[in-house]
Amino acid sequence: MTVSSPTRTTREIRKDLPADLSASIAVFLIALPLSLGIALATGAPLQAGLVAAAVGGIVAGRLGGAPLQVSGPAAGLTVVTAELIQHYGWRTTCAITVLAGACQLGLAALRTARSALMVSPAIVHGLLAGIGVTIALAQLHIVLGGNPQSSSIDNVLGLPAQLADLHPAALGVSTLTLAVLLAWPWLPGRAGRALRKAPAALAAVAAATAAASLSGLALPRVDLPSWRSHALPELPTGPVLGILAAVLTIALVGSVQSLLSAVATDKLIASERRTDNRPPRADLNRELWGQGAANIVSGALGGLPVAGVAVRSVANVKSGAVSRRSTMLHGLWVVLAAGLLVPVLDLIPLAALAALVMAVGVQMVSITHMRTVTRHREIVVYGTTIVAVVLGGVLEGVAIGIAVAVALALHRLARTRITAEREDNGVHRVCARGQLTFLAVPRLSRVLNQIPHDAHAVIELDGSFMDHAAYETLHDWQESHLAHGGTLEVTGRAGSSARLPGTTSADESDESGEPDAFERVAGSTGPGASDAGGPGGASHHADRSRRGTHQCCRPWTPWQNHCDHRPAGTRTVTAAAAAKAAAASTEAAEESEPAAEQAASPAPRGRGAGQLANGISAFQRDTAPHVRDELARLAREGQRPSQLFLTCADSRLVTSMITASGPGDLFTVRNVGNLVPLPGAESTDDSVAAAIEYAVDVLKVDSITVCGHSGCGAMQALLSSAPGTPMTPLRRWLKHGLPSLERMASRHHAWARISGRLPADAVEQLCLTNVVQQLEHLRAHESVARRLAEGTLELHGMYFHVGEAQAYLLSEGEDFFDCRVFDSVGQHA
Repeated sequence: MTVSSPTRTTREIRKDLPADLSASIAVFLIALPLSLGIALATGAPLQAGLVAAAVGGIVAGRLGGAPLQVSGPAAGLTVVTAELIQHYGWRTTCAITVLAGACQLGLAALRTARSALMVSPAIVHGLLAGIGVTIALAQLHIVLGGNPQSSSIDNVLGLPAQLADLHPAALGVSTLTLAVLLAWPWLPGRAGRALRKAPAALAAVAAATAAASLSGLALPRVDLPSWRSHALPELPTGPVLGILAAVLTIALVGSVQSLLSAVATDKLIASERRTDNRPPRADLNRELWGQGAANIVSGALGGLPVAGVAVRSVANVKSGAVSRRSTMLHGLWVVLAAGLLVPVLDLIPLAALAALVMAVGVQMVSITHMRTVTRHREIVVYGTTIVAVVLGGVLEGVAIGIAVAVALALHRLARTRITAEREDNGVHRVCARGQLTFLAVPRLSRVLNQIPHDAHAVIELDGSFMDHAAYETLHDWQESHLAHGGTLEVTGRAGSSARLPGTTSADESDESGEPDAFERVAGSTGPGASDAGGPGGASHHADRSRRGTHQCCRPWTPWQNHCDHRPAGTRTVTAAAAAKAAAASTEAAEESEPAAEQAASPAPRGRGAGQLANGISAFQRDTAPHVRDELARLAREGQRPSQLFLTCADSRLVTSMITASGPGDLFTVRNVGNLVPLPGAESTDDSVAAAIEYAVDVLKVDSITVCGHSGCGAMQALLSSAPGTPMTPLRRWLKHGLPSLERMASRHHAWARISGRLPADAVEQLCLTNVVQQLEHLRAHESVARRLAEGTLELHGMYFHVGEAQAYLLSEGEDFFDCRVFDSVGQHA
C-alpha cells in the first residue's frame, strides 16, 4: 500500500534548504574522488565516472523512491564493467548499460523490487566481498607502480614480480593516501574535530596530490581529455546470448545493490532521527524505476553503470540531509566540477586514486557480515561465493553460491541423527534429532529392532516433520513392541509427551477420542516432574488413573481441575457429579475420614467460590509439597527476579506456563492491553511506572519483556472506537494505546509481522505493532533509559498466539522488507 507523504509548503522547503545544501557539498566531496577511482579501476575513460555520478545524483535522485539515497558509479559493479570493457570495448559497454536500464524499468513495471531481496544475504554479502577482493588485488598493482592484469589469478601470480620491481614514488603516494584515510577519523583535539568535517577520502587524495605536486614527483596522473572527444555508445555487436547475459548481469547486480542500500539507508534514518524528522520510507519499486532511468541516461551519455551507493548515502544522512534535493544538488556540483575543475583534477596521481579504491575494496569484506553469516551457520555459502566470484566472475560466483545454499538447505532437511542408549534403570532411550523422512528409515528401523521386546522404551522425537514412510516404520514397531509386552513412551526433546494416532501406552487407555494425527502435548516443567513422570512408576500409574489420559493434567499443573477434555456437549457438570468426583479423588489420594466426610457433605458455595476452593485444595495437596522448600528459601532470601514481564490481563495468558518459569523468576505486571503509559501522559497510571522503577532500580532486573497476544480485546476496542464515545475508566486507559494505532497507520515506521507470514487481520497487526510501540514507551522512562545507556538492561518484545500455543520473539532490527519481525520460538531455543 502506497501512502502519499504530506505536501511540503514553500516555507518548509526554504527552511530545509541550508541542511540539504550542506549535505550535498559533503557528499560531492566524497563522490568526486571515488568516481574517478572507480572509472580507473574499470578501465573506462575517467570522464565516465563523473558522468555516472552526475546522472545518478540528478536523475536517480529525482525519480528514485529513496529520498536520501545517493546513486552513482558503484564499486559493486566494477568487476562486471571491467570484464565487459575487455570483451566488447567501451562504447558497446555503454550500450549494454542502456539496455540494462531498460531491463530495470521492466522489472519496476512488474513490481518485482521486493523479490530481488529474496536472495540469501550470505550470497549477497559473499558477492560484494568477492568483488571487493578482486578490486583490491587489481588496484594493489597500481599502488605498487605497475599495471593490473586481466584476472584475479593473474594479479596474484604477478605480485612477486611486481614486488621485485617497486616504484618508490607511486608507493610513497599510495602509502600517504592510505595513512591519511585511516588516521583522519581519529584526529584529536579541537583542531581535529574541525578537520574531520571534511571527508576522509577527499583529505587523503588532496594530501597525496599536494605532496606529489610540491615534491615534483614524476607519476602518472589523471588525464581528462576534452569533452568534445568523449565516447558515446554504439550498437552492440557479438553473440546475442553473451550480450543478453551482460545486460542481465548489470541489471540484476545493480538492482540488488541499490535496493539493499535503500533498505540500509531507511534503517539508518530510523535509528538516527525522531519520527517527526524522517522522510518517507523508501518505495522500492519507484527506486528501481529511478535506477533504470539513470542507467539509460548514463549509458547514452557515455557514463558508467549507476547503482545506489551505501557509503555516500550514509554520508548524506549523517550530514543532515532532509530531502532528495541534497542528492540532486550533489549531482549538480559534479557537473560544475567536470566543467570548471579539470586543471585541478589533472593534478591527482593515479596511485592516490588506486589506493583509495583499494581501501574501498578491502572494506567490502565486512567482519560484521562474517559474524552474521557465521551465527546463522551460512559461512560455507559466504566463503564459497567469495572464492567463486574471485576465481570465476560475478555470474559464476552467484550461481555457485545459490547451488551451495540449496545443497546446504537440503542437507539440513535430510540430516537426521538417531542414537540409542540403555540407562541405568533399564530404560532404552532412542533419540531422533532432525526431520524423520524416508532417508532415515533404514537407520531408524535398525535402532528400534535392537530394543528387547519386553523392555520399556522412550522414543524422543526432536523435529518438526515426519513423512509417511517414517511414520509407518515407527507405528508398526510400536504395535509390535506393545503386543510383545513392552512399554513405550514417545516424547519431545524436553520431555514433552507425544502419541502416535490409534495407539496407547502400556499404562493408559485412549478414552478421549483424539483425531487421527500425530499430537504433542505440553510436558512437565515444574518441580516434581521426575517424581510423577517416571515410566512404569506406581505414582505415575495412580495419577493417570485419577486424572484421565490427558498428559497436560499433571499434578503440578495448577489449572488441571478446570481442564475439561470431554466433548463440548457433555461439559455441563452437576453439583452431585462434582461432589462424587471430588470424593473419589480424595479417597484415591489419601483415604482419610475427614476428607471423605467433607466430600460427602460439601459446604454450599457459589460456582466461582467452589472452583477457587477446589483449585486451592489441589494446590495444597499436589503442588505445595513440591515447592515448599523453594518458597521457604525465597522467603528467607527475598526475591531476585531476572526480568520484568509486562503482559496483558487476559485470562488465557498464563505467564508461568508459556515461559516455563517458577516462583522468583518473573516480576510480572499485567494490565488491559499490556500498555506502558508514557511518563507525564494525560490520565497516566503511576502503578505501571512504579512497577518499572521498582524492578529496574531496586530489583535490578536484567531484562524487560513486553508480551502481547492474539485476539486481544483491548486492541479490538481500539480499532472499533468511534469519536465522541463517552469516557469510561476503560476508555481513558486505552488512550495509552492510541500511539500504537498511529504507528500502524504511519508510513514512517517499520511494519510488524510474524516470520513467514503476513498478519491475519487488522487486530493481529495492531497486537504486533502495540508490542513494538510499548517498547518505545519503555525507553522514555528515566530509569530504563539510564540502564540501557549503561548497557545493563535489555528490552524484548514477545507475542503469544493463543490458538497455536506458539510464542514469538521480536528480532533485532528489520528484515529486507523493512519489517519488525517476530520469530517463532521452538524447542531448540
